[in-house]
Amino acid sequence: MRFLRSLIPSLLVLGAGVADAASSWNFDEAVISVIGKGNTGAAFKDKLSDNAPLAKPVTLNAADTLKIILTATENGKAKRPHQAFLLLRDQDTGLEATFPLSVKETGKGKVDFSQKDLPVQLLSSSQPLRATLLLASFGSSQAFSNHIFNLDVKPDPNAPLPKYEKPLRYGKLEEINHIFRADPKSGPKIVSLFFVLAVLATVPVLLGTWLYLGANLDHLSKAVGAAPISHSLFFGSILAMEGIFYLYYYNWTLFETLPAAGVVGLVAFLSGSKALSEVQSRRLAGER
Repeated sequence: MRFLRSLIPSLLVLGAGVADAASSWNFDEAVISVIGKGNTGAAFKDKLSDNAPLAKPVTLNAADTLKIILTATENGKAKRPHQAFLLLRDQDTGLEATFPLSVKETGKGKVDFSQKDLPVQLLSSSQPLRATLLLASFGSSQAFSNHIFNLDVKPDPNAPLPKYEKPLRYGKLEEINHIFRADPKSGPKIVSLFFVLAVLATVPVLLGTWLYLGANLDHLSKAVGAAPISHSLFFGSILAMEGIFYLYYYNWTLFETLPAAGVVGLVAFLSGSKALSEVQSRRLAGER
């Protein structure tokens, strides 16, 4: 008696484990239909079985739409699986295309597609496509994966098949020999000479304007005497900057021009500040 009492709970636990392991996903009330152009009615309609595919292939013409409606079940109860797909496989090449089913919480699911939704490779298959239904979810229930029908795709004979475009793949490419363009050349000398003369022609106009406005050149000696270094450096830096611009135009590169222009510009800033301070001091003293 004691042996039987200890054995009965073990048998119950073992039976519960076997029953749990035997639970699996399946489907019920599955209907497949092919609807022609304009949705005037189903050109084909049949029920799908979970243990044997349809005897004849389902034909899908260019303007048709294939639709499948079913109820997913787990251990005989309607339930929404985590994964639900219809897989189409080319029996010659092994290429596959998957179409997800939209499934509600009640287990009601459907999927529909037409030829335009199929990859180009499957449209030119020489044999009917093998259609497999996949239902699975988390837990210990066994997934459902069975062949349920064959699909015979009939493209429009009057329309050319879409061409397959090879996808972009990242990998080793052919070596690219880059040819750098020639260094830029200066403009025509005649044009440059014209603008140089135009600039030089403004110098007399500038001097004449200073004399007309009453510029006092007598203060030049006082300015140089009061701050000879500042005024000399300031005037020299202006000439040096013009020389740098000329060298840049003639044969210097930008990397040679910028350092020299930076040094000369700094000298012009420092010496110009001192020179202008000297001029301001004379103006404050009442000199005109």
